[in-house]
Amino acid sequence: MSEESALRWQCRRGMRELDILLERYLERKHITSSEAEKVLFRQFLNLSDPQLAAYLLRGEKSAEKATQSLVEQILGASAT
Repeated sequence: MSEESALRWQCRRGMRELDILLERYLERKHITSSEAEKVLFRQFLNLSDPQLAAYLLRGEKSAEKATQSLVEQILGASAT
């Protein structure tokens, strides 16, 4: 399984709203991301669904600047 296929599978969370946001980011932004951002995204996908929902659907802010930046990029990828 290729890395992209594995990431696409990890983006499928079982909550349609999360699936859409994560898959759009993967399709639209991930390929042009820096290696550090790609690592951060892989780590982000390891969070629990409730934590992902808090960041992406309920607007909870992350204490970590890099994570908050990634959240904003994921949300921005869905807006375009």
